[in-house]
Amino acid sequence: MGQKDITVITASTEHKTQCQIHVYTLGSFTVVRDGISLSTKDWGRDKSIQLMQFLISNRSRSGLHKDQIIDRLWGEASDRDFKVAMHGINKALEPNRPNRSEPSYILRNGISYHLNLDKIWIDIQEAEQFIIAANQCNDQDTKQCIALYRAAIALYEGTYLPNRLYEDWSAEERERMQVLFIGAYTDLASLIIDAQPMEAIRLMQTALQIDPLWEEAYRIQIQAYINRGNRPMAIKTYDACVTTLDREYGIAPLPQTTSLIQRIKQL
Repeated sequence: MGQKDITVITASTEHKTQCQIHVYTLGSFTVVRDGISLSTKDWGRDKSIQLMQFLISNRSRSGLHKDQIIDRLWGEASDRDFKVAMHGINKALEPNRPNRSEPSYILRNGISYHLNLDKIWIDIQEAEQFIIAANQCNDQDTKQCIALYRAAIALYEGTYLPNRLYEDWSAEERERMQVLFIGAYTDLASLIIDAQPMEAIRLMQTALQIDPLWEEAYRIQIQAYINRGNRPMAIKTYDACVTTLDREYGIAPLPQTTSLIQRIKQL
């Protein structure tokens, strides 16, 4: 294991330990304060939860203008609605904060707001950092890349903010994280396909649960079955790829996929 992945993974572990607020967005939405999960009652109203989720989805921005937030989230909501929702967040995250003191977790610059990521641990933020570090590995750092990809996918518990599937403001981040995780799964499988073909197959099955149309996952799975000497399953996987692409888009697999199966059938 390389020095870089030790640093990144260790830093993430230390950051999580130091933070009193842990946010989980994958598969469900849960905020843990000092080891205790916040309940709906702690938030007071759904608008507070929505606002917190919106800030998480836009966490890479240095600040979000209040009017922009209101327009994206609620359209016709008033300034008072925003203030009540923000008060609900601050009360949920810091119930014992002294009066007139500045919040620790939601930072304000004039009428712009953003999360204090130094004090909040967020699952997708950590996963993204692992994936970025893994993608920057060079060809000699295979063990390092594997460790980082594994750390990232260990955080994957399901769809980003599944309770906001029909909210436009959450779609962009959901799609972005989906691509990042599928990329992590496929890149990890490619790295271990020779030494651990069955693990590569399992990873690709998970990737296809996220997106059944991710053709690269079929190709890796086909090659992994061949590495295991299981030609029938390789062909069956190709057939599943053909059926899915035709059913969803009315298209055939890419040339590299058909070329792979042709070579296999000639074995």
